[in-house]
Amino acid sequence: MHPMVNIAVKAARAAGKMILRAQDNVDSLTIIEKGHNDFASQVDKAAEEIIIDTIKRVYPHHTILGEEFGLLEGDDETQWIIDPLDGTTNFLHGFPQFCISIGVKQLDKIIHGVVYDPVRDELFSATRGQGVQMNGRRLRVSNLDKLDSALLGTGFPFREFENLDQYLTFFKGLIPNCAGIRRAGAAALDLAYVAAGRLDGFWEFGLKPWDVAAASLMIQEAGGWVTTIEGNPNFLGAKSILAAPPKIHQQMLDLYHQSFKS
Repeated sequence: MHPMVNIAVKAARAAGKMILRAQDNVDSLTIIEKGHNDFASQVDKAAEEIIIDTIKRVYPHHTILGEEFGLLEGDDETQWIIDPLDGTTNFLHGFPQFCISIGVKQLDKIIHGVVYDPVRDELFSATRGQGVQMNGRRLRVSNLDKLDSALLGTGFPFREFENLDQYLTFFKGLIPNCAGIRRAGAAALDLAYVAAGRLDGFWEFGLKPWDVAAASLMIQEAGGWVTTIEGNPNFLGAKSILAAPPKIHQQMLDLYHQSFKS
């Protein structure tokens, strides 16, 4: 693995170990509501501190963008993009679907990504041009070519609702045209599942860069396509994502545009 991936793995595993220990004391945690249905606890902050400290010991001049502490500017062109606990609401309810996500960006491209599920001890990692792995096994997106056989993942609008009607229109169009839809509540892990072929596609509105940075690279390295919901390839700074194997992606994109034809 690339040295930066090794550091990301070390950071993610250390944060994951702390998060699992904290599971036994969820009832005593201080919960902060950052916005509507947007929660954080001292576990989120402690996990991000662990990750930042691990990175800064080796790369002190790199810039870091984290969900909890925001932008920590450096004098280097490399930026680490961190979600220390994606799926906080799941974690706080004892629902075992959450992860740590760490992406590395250079020159506006994600070049490395790590997503770690501490509950299942599943570590997804990718480097641009070198493929994606899960616990050492190479991954590929599914080889399905028909949307009506596809199992899709999504995330319901829960923080911002200006896209709710748009989301529901697309959701209504997909329901009779796929095999099923799942909403597990941790976008980075859902996207890693697309890279692993466990899901045949994923879409969501209202995401942030730390939700998608690492896992979007994994999907691309696994042979999939990633765009905004409208098909724009510049998804990282956008507020929507559509990710799937190429043929499923095209069918989802076509259905999206058909759904809004007058």
